[in-house]
Amino acid sequence: MTIDTKEFRNTVGCFATGITVITTVDVDGLPIGLTANSFTSVSLDPPMVLFCLDRKVASFDSFTIGKGFAVNILSSNQVDVSNRFAQSGPDKWEGFHYETWDSGVPILPGCLANIECCGHSILDAGDHVIVIGEVKNLASAGGDVKPILYYRGGYKEILP
Repeated sequence: MTIDTKEFRNTVGCFATGITVITTVDVDGLPIGLTANSFTSVSLDPPMVLFCLDRKVASFDSFTIGKGFAVNILSSNQVDVSNRFAQSGPDKWEGFHYETWDSGVPILPGCLANIECCGHSILDAGDHVIVIGEVKNLASAGGDVKPILYYRGGYKEILP
C-alpha cells in the first residue's frame, strides 16, 4: 500500500504537540534556529532528548556537526517567535535578544522551558535524521505558564 504524503501529514497532525525552537551556532559562531514540533524525551539516566531534522534545511550541517543545541519550549504568548523561526534566512535573528549558557548556543527568553544539550548521536530516518542530545542544563517557568499547541496544522491553546 502506498501512503499519500498529504494524507500522512494530515493524519499525524491529529496528534497535538508542543512547539519548540531548536537553536545552535554555525561554524562561525552565528546563531541558528528553527521551529520544530518533533521533540521528545528519550532517557532519564542519563537525561536525553531528541528532535527530528529535515535533511533539506539550510542549517542541517550546523545541527549535525555542531557543538550542541538547545530546545526552547515555547509558551502560549510566543506564537510570533514560532513564526519567526519557521522562516528561513539569517535575518530572523535581527533585533532578537537571547542569552547563552555553558555551550554558547542561543537560549530564548520567555519560554515555558529551555534545555541545553551536547550532541550524543544522529540516526538516519528517511528524509529526516533523529538528533539525540544529552541534557546538560535546563530551566522551566513556574506558575501558570501555558504552552502553544500545534494541532491539525494550526496553533491551539489550553483552555482554563
